Amino acid sequence: MADALLEVAGIEAVYGAAILALHDVSLRVERGEIVALVGPNGAGKTTTLRAISNLLGAERGTLRRGAIRWQGAATGRLDPAELVARGVVQVLEGRHVFGQLTVEENLLTGGYLRKPGRRQLATDLERIYGWFPRLRDRRHARAGLTSGGEQQMVAIGRALMTRPTLLLLDEPSMGLAPIVAAEIFSIIARLNREEGLSVLVAEQSANLVLEHAHRAVVLESGRVVATGASAGLAASGRLGALYLGGSGSLQ
Repeated sequence: MADALLEVAGIEAVYGAAILALHDVSLRVERGEIVALVGPNGAGKTTTLRAISNLLGAERGTLRRGAIRWQGAATGRLDPAELVARGVVQVLEGRHVFGQLTVEENLLTGGYLRKPGRRQLATDLERIYGWFPRLRDRRHARAGLTSGGEQQMVAIGRALMTRPTLLLLDEPSMGLAPIVAAEIFSIIARLNREEGLSVLVAEQSANLVLEHAHRAVVLESGRVVATGASAGLAASGRLGALYLGGSGSLQ
């Protein structure tokens, strides 16, 4: 556990003080890892990410038990913006972009948090265009008029402009053509491999995410029902039984 960046220990989350969304959920992300959080719709994946980002309050949710630690320090009293400043950055489900701003303007909003100089900001922008060449070609287009895949790239690129240590991705493949989703996951894997970016990704498409993740945590009805190396879970067929109620195949 010496290299653990993020530790989630036995958390219980409720909405409206009545609806139990998570029960005794524990997981960790170590430095340089991609960890997949998988499970069917309603399993608690998004709630887990919101808890880590301290965004539960925006949905009338609260943590009732357990603890979350970032680099060994408790995060419960931190404002979400403080977490971002400390290196924990979430890309929300649904490709949130500023539709009336250009692609480049959207990316620049992510860079301003660190208050970089003009030269550093330009360097960071070129780095994003290096990872997402399609965005360079669309840099002057209004983000709201770009494709779903391009909007997802904008949302991820904007998060990367903050220079995160841990990137939280919520359903990045949702609504995208398979070839576009595969392209995005390939880029995330390269960022992990070449820059050491740690990633916790909640994803319903188990086949896709397990190709790139080192480990997986399986949620069902707000509980952890399996954990382990991604390759081992995929090969064993155990994930298929848990994820699809005994079908024995991944989807």
